[in-house]
Amino acid sequence: MTRTDRQRWLLPSHLVEPGGSGAARPRRTVRDWVVDTVVFLLAAFFGLVALDTSARYNSDAVNLVDQIVGALACCALWLRRRWPVGLAAVLAVVGALAPVAAGAMLASLFSVAVRRPFREIAWVLGIALAGAVATVFVRPDPETGAVLGIVLGVSLTLLVTAWGMLVRARRQLVEALRERAERAETEAELRAAQAQRLAREAIAREMHDVLAHRLTLLSVHAGALEFRPDAPPEQIARAAGVIRDSAHDALQDLREIIGVLRAPGEENGGGDRPQPTLATLGALVDESRAAGMTVVLDSTVDDPGTVPAATGRTVYRIAQEGLTNARKHAPGARVTVRLRGRPGDGLTVEVRNPAPDGPVPHVPGSGQGLIGLSERAALAGGRLDHGPAPGGGFAVTAWLPWPP
Repeated sequence: MTRTDRQRWLLPSHLVEPGGSGAARPRRTVRDWVVDTVVFLLAAFFGLVALDTSARYNSDAVNLVDQIVGALACCALWLRRRWPVGLAAVLAVVGALAPVAAGAMLASLFSVAVRRPFREIAWVLGIALAGAVATVFVRPDPETGAVLGIVLGVSLTLLVTAWGMLVRARRQLVEALRERAERAETEAELRAAQAQRLAREAIAREMHDVLAHRLTLLSVHAGALEFRPDAPPEQIARAAGVIRDSAHDALQDLREIIGVLRAPGEENGGGDRPQPTLATLGALVDESRAAGMTVVLDSTVDDPGTVPAATGRTVYRIAQEGLTNARKHAPGARVTVRLRGRPGDGLTVEVRNPAPDGPVPHVPGSGQGLIGLSERAALAGGRLDHGPAPGGGFAVTAWLPWPP
């Protein structure tokens, strides 16, 4: 049971069970029963005071009629939730003839002011004001003058109406604030879900680059075994081991991509793997060398741990994509990974390879890797250029900010 369900008895019936046109009238809550009882008692008390005053100068027959009319008017207040406007109009007329019904008339007028806009209750208010003026002449009070009686009747009627309109405005304000809070909460949940989805997609794109790197290693070594069936058993065993390890890593990366793209609340099926940083760039170069590439790492960054993690991860991905492209389009070429920079000046990474010596078989590719790297570098506040190098070959160069 929610907190709202436990506190339903504190709310008006129109908030607990809102009904539209044609809907059944909502049942009274505990709060409604308490309010209606208090209103009935106040109207009865007001009627008794008026009856005691009029009994001093009226006959017994008139007093008996006033008692019956006042009792019926007070009992009619139990119908004010079903027919508020009609009841208020009837009691306004009755109150002009029988002052003992004035309390019930004011209570019904207050109820209409709470539930209806002013343009709908204006004619009821007009009847009530006319009744307040007419009762001074129909049932004059010897102890009160006509002018004072009119002023008191009109002032009390306007005061009750204004009070009801104030309560209605406050209820509308509370309802608007509640709807705004619910809407803001819903929008916050949608923004959080969208941010989470974008984060999962970004991680999935990053893992896609890693998976492409693994599959390229598989392709290179499988091609070597295909074109060199007469290779020594040691080389074949080493290539098969690299294929096995790369396939295992590719499957693990694929599982992580699927796990990241799952909806929230579903099982990921595995723990988080550590993200690469600039300190793991050497391991990437060693892995490429183990696959048969000739890679030279030229770095002037003495302590990779001082580079921000996000910047180091971006450098790692750029180098990884550059090595993957060099392996595809320039197999056997010497690849140079150059890293320069210091705090305050930024970090520059370049992956360059010369043109291949002979013809290279066509390798299918969409070019999305370099496009993704350009976007990643731009998001990091840097820039990335790629294209044919001036002396031949191909180069990927990126600059990233390195705060002092």
